[in-house]
Amino acid sequence: MGALTLEDIQGNILRGYGFPRAAYLFFEVPTAAAGRRFLGELVDRVQTAVAWEKGSAPATATNVAITCQGLRALGLPAAIIDTLSPAFREPIRQRAARLLDDTGPSAPDRWDEGIGSDRSHILVAINAREGCEVELDAEMAAVRSSAEADGLRLVHQQDATALPHRREHFGWADGFGQPSIEGTETKPGGGTPTKGGGWGDLKAGEFLHGYPDEDAQTTSGPAADVLRNGTYMVYRKLYQDIVRFRVQLHEDGLRYGACRGDEPPLSSDELYELMAAKVVGRWRDGFPAELERPAGAPTTKLGDEALPDPPNDFRYQSSGPGAPNDGDGYRCPKGAHIRRTNPRDALGFEGEMARRHRIIRRGMPYGDFLPSAVLEDDGKDRGLIFVCFNASLERQFEVIQRQWCNDGNAFGLGNEKDYLLSDTGITGQGTGVTPVSAADGRISA
Repeated sequence: MGALTLEDIQGNILRGYGFPRAAYLFFEVPTAAAGRRFLGELVDRVQTAVAWEKGSAPATATNVAITCQGLRALGLPAAIIDTLSPAFREPIRQRAARLLDDTGPSAPDRWDEGIGSDRSHILVAINAREGCEVELDAEMAAVRSSAEADGLRLVHQQDATALPHRREHFGWADGFGQPSIEGTETKPGGGTPTKGGGWGDLKAGEFLHGYPDEDAQTTSGPAADVLRNGTYMVYRKLYQDIVRFRVQLHEDGLRYGACRGDEPPLSSDELYELMAAKVVGRWRDGFPAELERPAGAPTTKLGDEALPDPPNDFRYQSSGPGAPNDGDGYRCPKGAHIRRTNPRDALGFEGEMARRHRIIRRGMPYGDFLPSAVLEDDGKDRGLIFVCFNASLERQFEVIQRQWCNDGNAFGLGNEKDYLLSDTGITGQGTGVTPVSAADGRISA
């Protein structure tokens, strides 16, 4: 593989900035000339993937994405647009309702105004370092001023702010465990499991167009020049019902405890945290449920500090004689969130079934944190701005969302959905089966 052209790749794709504030600005383009003029004015503001020297991070980092409707508004020929991904070309409100299970309270007609509409053409994402609120406001003002001067209209703005201890609103440390990509800095556990317990880095073409992917294929055809060094981005605003989740988790923890028969019995708080680890597959601080904590190391709860670099070097099937095997889900349940979204080798064939379905995750919480002891809804909107990057929307993001999170069949769980991402269990509309493996004899139903 040739070296990555970092100066032509946007900086938020291959590495997370780790900045605690962000703003997402969606603009409507009135004419192709106006839109192209605006993008031309943004070019010098866009942060590339060229690494900055230690201690010299910019105050803000600006990046740009364009929707399919935006490409049409910018005048890209139909002969090129028609060769782009069908999932990219289909109106997202139509596709989300048809394929992604965005129904009921999540139905597209309930989305924020401007999101996924025919008027959302250009997204400008601005991230800001700690203590750089003034610089963030200035960068937003400059972008909006340029857009207004060119006749573009702001159709939606979403602000986001990181929570203390790198947490998301349900209480877990987040933002680590990214794919290990060839040509970048990598860590054990981020790539594809290999024989003997090792890991292989993923090809850059799984995430960036213009480079070979895991099947040695490279983007070709009329759209190759348009896509080169770019990616397909997914933006989803995920509302989190914090109180309902906490109440359900407490109830399921007590039911689970009644089946365990621990001596002495675990307290309700201990069962709450144990159930939380089973639901996600990690303890609140990010330590994986699949691994044994070092002797004497305390388990953590909501509000504790996150681990600076939680271990990620684990798998679910045995990697050799004497190696642990959790194929039945004794330690990390088959339905746990991290096992669904990155099965590693859990689907067999030493990870081959998951190799082509990885995504790079970015995003940030929005809304104020609800204190951990609160069990009464205050009516405020809070949740997660989910952003991910992948070379194929259908093969990567949509497989994870449709087949692994919205359907449990791949894991032998029938039609059970992900506990975190659906109405199953949380709203009472599902069967109420918790994601604790029946194999350990401690199922709570």
